[in-house]
Amino acid sequence: MNEMRSTPLWAGAELTGLMGGEAPNALPAIHSVSIDTRTLEPGALYFAIRGDLHDGHAFVPQALEKGAAGAVVERAQAGKFSAQAPLVIVEDVLGALEKLGRAARARMDGAVIAVTGSVGKTSTKEMLRIAFSRQGRTHASVASYNNHWGVPLTLARMPAATEFGIFEIGMNNPFEILPLVDMVRPHVAIVTTVEPVHLAQFHSVQAIADAKGEIFSGLQPGGVAIINADNAHAARLAAHAGASRAGRVIRFGASQEADIRLKDIRLEPDFSLVSAEVFGMPVTYRIGAAGRHLAMNSLAVLGAVHATGGDLALAALALQDFTTVEGRGKRALLKVAGKTFTLIDESYNANPSSVRAAMAVTGGVPRGARGRRIAVLGDMLELGAEGQALHAGLAASVVENDIDLVFAAGPLMRSLYQALPAERRGAYADNSEALAPLVCDAIAPGDVVMVKGSLGSRMSLITGMLKGRFALADAAPAEI
Repeated sequence: MNEMRSTPLWAGAELTGLMGGEAPNALPAIHSVSIDTRTLEPGALYFAIRGDLHDGHAFVPQALEKGAAGAVVERAQAGKFSAQAPLVIVEDVLGALEKLGRAARARMDGAVIAVTGSVGKTSTKEMLRIAFSRQGRTHASVASYNNHWGVPLTLARMPAATEFGIFEIGMNNPFEILPLVDMVRPHVAIVTTVEPVHLAQFHSVQAIADAKGEIFSGLQPGGVAIINADNAHAARLAAHAGASRAGRVIRFGASQEADIRLKDIRLEPDFSLVSAEVFGMPVTYRIGAAGRHLAMNSLAVLGAVHATGGDLALAALALQDFTTVEGRGKRALLKVAGKTFTLIDESYNANPSSVRAAMAVTGGVPRGARGRRIAVLGDMLELGAEGQALHAGLAASVVENDIDLVFAAGPLMRSLYQALPAERRGAYADNSEALAPLVCDAIAPGDVVMVKGSLGSRMSLITGMLKGRFALADAAPAEI
């Protein structure tokens, strides 16, 4: 995210009116917005949000000690703090954050791009951020700030001078996207794909498509809807776009119907070389990470640049700067027995589509002389009654991508483990904590180890143990 903090983000005097609160004491200029004292910067406005685990009001003193310019607190809690404290007193802290987010959106005159999808939201958001940063002053969501607090927080942090705003929008249930996109009000809205994710909350994949299609409801009049032409639910998404205020639908993919069409892709261990046509104009570019799924979603990025009248050549050139991040495909070379092995950290989340994509990437990474490709997989959650079948169905991808061994954790992943040929079974455990030492003990020089699972499966415990036991190696070892 480009901070652009040479000038204050908000004037202290305007905050009470924007949020419908009151400030007993004068507030200084605000330079950032925070809901977490661990990352709070001096000059920030701290919102004491009530979360699932903690009440932010308990951290107000800590926020002020760290240099917060002020704190937004509930009226019922205000009496707990010093009468001289720089407070903004409101009825509802999250509601106040939403109001400030809407005010930020209202004062911004640039183009806004929003992205959702069953898979690839965050990586696409990052590619959008990189591509549009070459076009002008760009502000984007950090990490996966795509929910009921992440979206208004990202909006509230957006400087008035922003020329391009990039927002990721997520959902777990029907109708969750509607209020978020109503705040963001994008000029361009992207749906990367629709896959069987969160099936526990939906009666069908078609219902998931309908929920993803909610993003088009917030489009500004004449806005652009961008959909995946290769997805089985493309027509359903197009219908949602047609019912919105969209003035245009752009399709991306490999099919003949795509306006932005993949012509060829060369996947290397550390990058992807893409040849495409953007409304008939040939474009060749490099993405600084491997994966067909990344290449496909980069087409949507080019679609957004085209829709906003940007420079396609600059955008395509910028994509070579894209790299994967922790938990989403980031690689590390670790030392073992005097040599090295490769760790691919995909531990942040998982669903059937993203696991297949991760195995495809793993299958393209070269092994050492006697190394193996190892997939360490935890349960994919929220799949409902189809969970066991969807896990077992991954067995074909294991074989297709030349994965030598699978280490599995969790009751659902047992279905995959049992569906595998005996020679591809590494070990099984009830949970990631029990599986972690088994994985560590099995590592050998030349191995390529990919770790993936839903957030609730806690597969980051395994990546953490691997990084704790095996030291980082040089970036370019002489031999593996």
